[in-house]
Amino acid sequence: MKKIILASNSFSRKSQLERLCIPFITSSHDVDENMEKLKIADHEELSQKLSRMKARSVYSNNPNAIVIGGDTITSFDGKIISKPKTREKAIKQLTELNGNKHRVITSLTIIADETEYLHTEIAHMSMRKLSLDQINRYIEIDEPLESCGSCRLDSLGISLFDEIVCNDYTAIIGIPLIWTVKTLSEIGVPVP
Repeated sequence: MKKIILASNSFSRKSQLERLCIPFITSSHDVDENMEKLKIADHEELSQKLSRMKARSVYSNNPNAIVIGGDTITSFDGKIISKPKTREKAIKQLTELNGNKHRVITSLTIIADETEYLHTEIAHMSMRKLSLDQINRYIEIDEPLESCGSCRLDSLGISLFDEIVCNDYTAIIGIPLIWTVKTLSEIGVPVP
């Protein structure tokens, strides 16, 4: 079987791919995401382009491997809600999203034998109305400073929502596993 490379050092994406019980390694990409964000206003188009660029970046040095690259964007009111990095910014983000609807757009690109497979999953998220105490308690417990939109859906973050509408909830965390399994199986990777 060909070597599988995840073009990401994201803990969440790595944990998700480990669920499939297939051997893989991780590798950093050299994509300047901020530069692309200045060029492309449409968030779905941006997610797809970044996903392709990350996969291509790693594939260019590993043409005999299967490379998986992904990108996730939290989109609210026409702007991107990025990783907060600080507690103060997390409070600000969750206060802004509080009681509102936003989208989480995840694109994944798999490259094998010079063929690219691209999939985009969009989740429509309805956040509950939360008090400032609830927001602070959530941040204290989950520490979502490295999560877009200040929310870790693979953990306590699920408690912040009234409704999530999508075809594959795993995409919200970073890899749409249903599509990934189907595509890897089609290109000869035995899952399970």
